[in-house]
Amino acid sequence: QVQLVESGGGLVQAGGSLRLSCAAFGSILSINFMGWYRQAPGKQRELVARITGGGSTNYAESVNGRLTISRDNAKNTVYLQMNSLKPEDTAVYYCNVDSIGIPYWGKGTLVTVSA
Repeated sequence: QVQLVESGGGLVQAGGSLRLSCAAFGSILSINFMGWYRQAPGKQRELVARITGGGSTNYAESVNGRLTISRDNAKNTVYLQMNSLKPEDTAVYYCNVDSIGIPYWGKGTLVTVSA
């Protein structure tokens, strides 16, 4: 069993920054993808950013250039540095980890960006 512990959400003004962290604990085998999704009120969950074990990344077009994903393989931790935040970035952010083809999800952390 794998558990994901997220931290770093909160309230920030537009233009501000936040850094999210997600650490994976438990019976961890080979972790391939690590990523962040988000779900805004009334909307479907969407991919924000994803990173492979080798460091290749992909981002949603709406966040490209403002958000940066990174990971520390030794700590089984993934980060999301969020800069130049906009009110439309307001959502619950979920950590996602793929371990030997099995997806695991964190409980989510709320990010609120005020205008």
